[in-house]
Amino acid sequence: MDNENDILKRYQQQQFEERMEELTQNSSLIQSFIDYCDSKQIKLTQDNFDYVQTIGIVATYPNIVHLLNDKISTDKEELVEVSVLDKEFKKERFASGYYYSDKYMVMAHPYFRRGHYENSNFAPRFIDIYWGYDKDNIQKYIAIDSDRVRINVDNRMYMEFDTWYGAKFKKTISDIEDGIVKLRPPFGLEQFDIEFFFGNTYSLDIKWTSKNGIKVFQAEEFKADKSRIIKNGKEYYPVKYLHAEFDNHAGTFRHFDGAIHFYTEEEYYQRRDNDFNHNNKNSLQLKTLSQKLFKVNGQVTIDEWIQLVSHYLQGDPLIFEYFEGKLPDNILETLEKLTTYRQNHST
Repeated sequence: MDNENDILKRYQQQQFEERMEELTQNSSLIQSFIDYCDSKQIKLTQDNFDYVQTIGIVATYPNIVHLLNDKISTDKEELVEVSVLDKEFKKERFASGYYYSDKYMVMAHPYFRRGHYENSNFAPRFIDIYWGYDKDNIQKYIAIDSDRVRINVDNRMYMEFDTWYGAKFKKTISDIEDGIVKLRPPFGLEQFDIEFFFGNTYSLDIKWTSKNGIKVFQAEEFKADKSRIIKNGKEYYPVKYLHAEFDNHAGTFRHFDGAIHFYTEEEYYQRRDNDFNHNNKNSLQLKTLSQKLFKVNGQVTIDEWIQLVSHYLQGDPLIFEYFEGKLPDNILETLEKLTTYRQNHST
């Protein structure tokens, strides 16, 4: 029987062969794109191209999106106004996260992908919902993959499916008392349970504050400690962050944004078992690196906000528990059955 090393080696060899085959088959396409970039004074070579199974043929070059189209500019938070993308490119059904042009495709930022890993597929539904969220009285912004473009402009997509538990918020925002909520998976679960049923979530922290008729919402989602990414050559613990401002008088949110906070190992362990008042209660102040991924300025209804929050925190039923007051019934029933089975079969 093959051991794990043999299986891994064979898989890696298959991946390498597929990569080389795709690059060879698309050599004319790659050369055509090199010539196209050369006409724009962008000097690419074969070394700038790769095949990524979940994406396609990818060209990588510093700031390539902005060099190809100088109308795509970023604000001080490195976000691009969605209306500009909509004007310069087109979207296709079933191609969430991609903007099409004749020669290349612009992609949403890698941190929208599963595990915040640049070669993963996009995490389901959030971008779909966010891009389709159009109203006359808002301005939308999003982070893009500025250094990479996909050059096989077609509708072939690596598809994967996920489940999501909807949330129905039954209180008016103005009725929510200021304070902090910390939600965690039930105690006594095995690591497999947390990974499978809770998307490897360690905790979800929420904070509401009020000032001058505005209620401010903040949330941070901490994953278990094995969820890490490399940024600028350094290892961090990525934490999804949400911020929103609700106008009590208007009865709608006036601003909503999302980001990733990057915690060092020391910061992560200091913060995850505390709450949003950690800095107020400790002399050692935490100020993590942060990268904003999207923002909306303008009127956002409560239902729209709930939908966007729920999809941004995809795979985490703790947000459902916050909005509904309990975990989804199917998760509770399954966990109860698992616990009973383990108790009856324990030695």
